[in-house]
Amino acid sequence: MSTIETHFSSLQDPRMTTKNTRHNFIDILFIAICGAICGANHWTGISAYARAKEEWLKTFLELPGGIPSHDTFNDVFIKLDADQFERCFISWVSSITELIEDDVISIDGKTLRRSHDHTDSKKSIHMVSAWSTSNALVLGQLTTEEKSNEITAIPELLDRLVIENCLITIDAMGCQKKIAAKIIERKADYLLAVKDNQPSLHSAIKKMLHESDDEEFNLQFSKWSESSNQGHGREETRRCWVCSDLDKLECDITEWEKIQTVVVVESERKIKGQDATLEQRLYISSAKKSAEYFLDASRNHWHIENKLHWILDVSFREDESRLRKGDGAENFSVIRRIALNLLKKEKTEKTGIETKRLRAGWDNAYLKTVLSGLTI
Repeated sequence: MSTIETHFSSLQDPRMTTKNTRHNFIDILFIAICGAICGANHWTGISAYARAKEEWLKTFLELPGGIPSHDTFNDVFIKLDADQFERCFISWVSSITELIEDDVISIDGKTLRRSHDHTDSKKSIHMVSAWSTSNALVLGQLTTEEKSNEITAIPELLDRLVIENCLITIDAMGCQKKIAAKIIERKADYLLAVKDNQPSLHSAIKKMLHESDDEEFNLQFSKWSESSNQGHGREETRRCWVCSDLDKLECDITEWEKIQTVVVVESERKIKGQDATLEQRLYISSAKKSAEYFLDASRNHWHIENKLHWILDVSFREDESRLRKGDGAENFSVIRRIALNLLKKEKTEKTGIETKRLRAGWDNAYLKTVLSGLTI
């Protein structure tokens, strides 16, 4: 409770002082976090969870008005300022994470698909999140404005994070000169995927890659690495080439802040009974690292999809959420990410997130263990 009061103290209670304040604001916030940890995916479920656990909750919450109804939770989080809540979330996460040199921090967006409201011409909300590979935690998130996109949201999110000496990986949408400059300004390095949205750069890398003979290619892409894995009838071989001599890159790269290397990652997949498929991805980076490092980094980037977005949809049913009014959808997304981080930090239960949520709902002692992750 002291941790919540410390890191979320700047949150302003959105309720009118003359109306609907018989429940403590901090109680509402804490119950919402507990409910989300324990399997509730909407306000009705959170209120039902709290009623079932009222005696236990009373051991450390005041609950002057009893258990808030689902309408009270909904009303509070609709009105709660989402930007304030996101900033408090980042403040809390930064207090429980270890800043590790060369940590791969992936940035990617996710749409809350059912958050649209056709009656108010409101589009679905799009969240941009940052995922730390070393800590296996969500470091922060930011809601993009309705008429905006990831390109404008990413620099603002970077400004809120502590990323010094880390490697920031972003897909082709984030391959922008201003984003590269912002990452360098924040004393980190970048690994940016290059596609057709940067046509001259993309074309120049492909030309250097495909129009050189074997001797010239081996001279330019002198760093090389390969790794293989297999299982479930599938075999994958991944190769990486790194070029640090950019003099022969036939495009203007002077505006790409501290660009040092071109990275090529090739993935060859063989599935039993099917022809092999080959995929090639191109990157630029401000880091001068080994091919092994970039091979791992390019693969770790996808942790944000597999260990964050997929879990939010499968275990927390985020895409099924119909919260649409006010800032309700954004604020519940923060609650989910707090719950996910706490469940990720808890290591004694060697099961998946869904099973951890069930156990936390059944076992108050285990829930206490999960909640202990709120502190350093």
